Amino acid sequence: MLKLRGIEKSFPGVRALNAVDFDLRAGEVHALVGENGAGKSTLMKIIGGAYRLDAGTLEFDGKPIRWSGPAEAQRAGIHVIYQEFVLFPNLSVTENITKGHEKRRFGLIDHAANQRVAQAVIDRLGVKIDVRETVANLSVADQQMVEIAKALVHDVRLLILDEPTAVLSEAEVEVLFRVVRDLRASGVGIIYISHRLDEIFTLCDRVTVLKDGQNVATHAVADTDHEGLVRLMVGRDLASYFPAKSASVPDAVPALEFRGMIVPGRVQNVSLAVQPGEILGLAGLIGAGRTELALAGFGMLRRSAGEVFVAGRRIAAGNPAAMIRAGVGFVTEDRKGQGLFMNLDVARNVTGATISAFAQGGLLSGRAETNAAQAEIDRFGIACRGPFGAVDTLSGGNQQKIIFARWTRACHTALILDEPTRGVDVGAKAEIYRIMRDLANQGIGILMISSELQEIVGMADRVAVMRAGQLSGVLQANEITEENIMRLAAHSERLVS
Repeated sequence: MLKLRGIEKSFPGVRALNAVDFDLRAGEVHALVGENGAGKSTLMKIIGGAYRLDAGTLEFDGKPIRWSGPAEAQRAGIHVIYQEFVLFPNLSVTENITKGHEKRRFGLIDHAANQRVAQAVIDRLGVKIDVRETVANLSVADQQMVEIAKALVHDVRLLILDEPTAVLSEAEVEVLFRVVRDLRASGVGIIYISHRLDEIFTLCDRVTVLKDGQNVATHAVADTDHEGLVRLMVGRDLASYFPAKSASVPDAVPALEFRGMIVPGRVQNVSLAVQPGEILGLAGLIGAGRTELALAGFGMLRRSAGEVFVAGRRIAAGNPAAMIRAGVGFVTEDRKGQGLFMNLDVARNVTGATISAFAQGGLLSGRAETNAAQAEIDRFGIACRGPFGAVDTLSGGNQQKIIFARWTRACHTALILDEPTRGVDVGAKAEIYRIMRDLANQGIGILMISSELQEIVGMADRVAVMRAGQLSGVLQANEITEENIMRLAAHSERLVS
């Protein structure tokens, strides 16, 4: 269906793609993987007509093509669903699906006919969405289905999905996978871009690895494994991903302790403690109450009962400022929505939690703030244009390191990390894991919430598992396996040592 040979693309000062080859067959799911900056997005935009190639050839249906723009590619049946959706939030599902191709009667938009078209596409996807509903009122998963419906209404032949599961629950992921498999069975070719390697092995037929704008390899998924893919992407083995764990969990006053925490309908009488220098993993299925427990403990979600202690001192309920003063930081799972000041520079993002330290006589010392930010840039190896660089242009891994830099400047007792590597590539994950272990080795207690079992097993010194709002067990040492975590999460049979 699609053949690219010798693709070249450069931007000022950057060679994004260098002699890249890629092809896609009808009725297959072809994964495209690599670290941030590997060239995946650039290649995707060339295929979809958003960028023009500098050199090389692109063939679609055996014919050489140079798209004049995305509209021409769409007319040929190529549709791209970006990680950031392209929807009109204040319009209805029907209006989004049929926008630009509305059916008309007597020169006027035929709303009933358009609703029938939209409903037929939604029915084909097998999801329950009211086509009269305003898109802004839909869940993220349903908005993604509307994006796919937009492609189907135009007779899609080639679909590109960019990180499609980044913000979906497990149940929503299963719905997406079913839709992708149905499309594959109908002959649609699908390019699937994801940092989640488990998804590649579950869903895809072939996988192509890009690194630094060049082809590394293309393999049938059945002929490779997680370790092989990681080695191709980052040039090192999977075993080097995870730093050595603590030799033992110290018996000391906990850095952070929750006692009898209750959040009505979410958390039921949960108690746990994080020791200084320990990484305590908090695992469980979606809806188990992990994030709600952390938010309630930090004071961002109302709790009906329970106490929180930091280094043995009780902290008043519902008071994040008191938690910060006591030395506790919170790295949210919503990096862009809640974690970063997207309209401010790197320096202000790094110093945001300690801004008063740079004030003299009611005025900020710009030089002191810049010097502090530069020190953190050097410490965490943040790839940016210096303290005055914009954060919204950085990769997910570098944005995440900025948040770590902010909280470790402000907090020296404990850190709560909610999905600390969500949406970052495998190389950046390894760097973040190293940062986490370095912080633990300095005596900071870390509560790490993660949905990636491999991450929990590789990083946690102990693992607390939640199910239906309750603590179902705590695993230590050799008990920490993916199988045992799932048994506790699903309330299954005995553990295996």
